[in-house]
Amino acid sequence: MIADLKKSAEQKMQKSLESLKTDLAKVRTGRAHTGILDHVMVDYYGSPTAINQIANITLVDSRTIGVAPWEKKMVGAVERAIRDSDLGLNPSSQGELIRVPMPALTEERRKELIKVVKHEGEGAKVAIRNIRRDANAHLNDLLKDKAISEDDDRRAQEDIQKITDRYVADVDKMLQVKETELMAI
Repeated sequence: MIADLKKSAEQKMQKSLESLKTDLAKVRTGRAHTGILDHVMVDYYGSPTAINQIANITLVDSRTIGVAPWEKKMVGAVERAIRDSDLGLNPSSQGELIRVPMPALTEERRKELIKVVKHEGEGAKVAIRNIRRDANAHLNDLLKDKAISEDDDRRAQEDIQKITDRYVADVDKMLQVKETELMAI
């Protein structure tokens, strides 16, 4: 019973960590990478569709992403969707290929992005602590129902705290790596 509770809490904390990793990947550095366009939605005949489902996305060079829609008619819609996204990108079409140059990051923009990264990290830490709180509340319920002893409750809470500390440390490491990546010129 206690082992299941710890395992469940750890799995939820792992999901929070994976979610943070996904969110940090969206925060761009000076280099171009195709994942930056993953959440851009294109109006595909009236329904919003992910850009990677209607076009090939490739790296032209280290600072340029190439987007080649599978249908010629979609070039304008794809270009408009990239321009209207919150990424601050300015695509230009050259025939069937849309070139998306990545602007160089200024010092001010880097600091703004670091604030965003820290905010994302704090959100992940809060999620992990909430999982700990829920697990401890469940342990207290088991203790009240006399399903576990006080010693088992104390040991389990210490174990959950150790797991929490480990995941919070992992979040800090991920944030440090991303900050270093953002500050690199």
